[in-house]
Amino acid sequence: MTRPSASTQLIAATWLLLAGCGDHAPEPAAHPPDPAHELSPASSRSIQPSAAIRARLHTEPVAKHSVPDVVTAPGEVAVDLKQVAQITSRIEGQIEQIHVQLGDRVRKGQRLAAIGSLQLDQLIEEYLVAKAQADVAENSFRRTETLRANDIVPEKKLIEDKGRYLETTARYQHIREKLLHMGLSNVELAALERGLHDENHRYTLTAPIGGTVVAQHAVRGQGVAPGNALFEIVDTSRVWVFANLSIEQARKFKEGDRGTILAKGADAITAPLTYLAPIADETTRTIQARFEVDNAQGQLKPREYVEVTLTLPGAPVLALPASALTAVGTLRGAFIEQGAAYLFVPLELGRESGDWVEVKRGVNEQDRVVTAGAFDLKNILLKEQIGTGD
Repeated sequence: MTRPSASTQLIAATWLLLAGCGDHAPEPAAHPPDPAHELSPASSRSIQPSAAIRARLHTEPVAKHSVPDVVTAPGEVAVDLKQVAQITSRIEGQIEQIHVQLGDRVRKGQRLAAIGSLQLDQLIEEYLVAKAQADVAENSFRRTETLRANDIVPEKKLIEDKGRYLETTARYQHIREKLLHMGLSNVELAALERGLHDENHRYTLTAPIGGTVVAQHAVRGQGVAPGNALFEIVDTSRVWVFANLSIEQARKFKEGDRGTILAKGADAITAPLTYLAPIADETTRTIQARFEVDNAQGQLKPREYVEVTLTLPGAPVLALPASALTAVGTLRGAFIEQGAAYLFVPLELGRESGDWVEVKRGVNEQDRVVTAGAFDLKNILLKEQIGTGD
């Protein structure tokens, strides 16, 4: 038997190899994979769910939506310094009466305490004498003016009376200003001039603002000196909220933008941004932002921590409803409808805000994605992976 030559064997082998390759030509992919992502062979397969599952699915076309740029930062509530009053004594004396106590709500002008003072008694006495002298000097000057007009008295007399009138009036006004500075009102001074007053005068401390007495350092019989802090009143119907933003975040906003303040267990409150620090904090390199918050219901308590959210409207971008996103292993993506089948595709995501998530790569506009029922499809996909050992 004659054996085939070596060249004949090589030609036959080559023919068989080419024939074998022709029997296993690759099939074209139904949905070309995104070059930015790679999936395992099992997770990239199309899924054909049962009719019952398909009936529960809901799909929507991919479209452009505005995805706001949301910045969230921790914040702290503080008192509005325009709503705080420290009440001090302006004279030396002794507290004789206390009209309020810690925790009381007071209105503007309400009496807080009465202070007996020899200094006040002496000043009132000087005031009444000065007032009487000024009145006498004025009457004398007016009379001399009339007489001089009729050439009855000399010019010298008019000049002397005018000088005396100006001197006594200046002294009277000086003492009057002292009493007003001590807290006495024009009404009280008018009552003094009419003689409608007690012999034992008291210096009365009153509330300069309405609010709550949050500090009390006064008791009956206590001696006081000018500058002693006796009460502190705070009105929390309006408060400040401070938050620290990174320099990059702070550049996105301006005074007048509105933020949302959320305290634990309270409703969200919107408030204007009224201050952005022009200088970054030396330690944290952050910018302090301040919001003025209407707190008439007293929801926010000074010194409590809150969450502050600022939102900038964004330009329309390709976006998916958040409900369309699901995770398969370490990949986040969505299921795309392909006729009666569904394919899981990984996505490169951008900003997330509320119900929408920006998609940078992975789907095209008008692709239909599953927005309800993705959990069922994910279960089928995982079961197939387990069954195939992938």
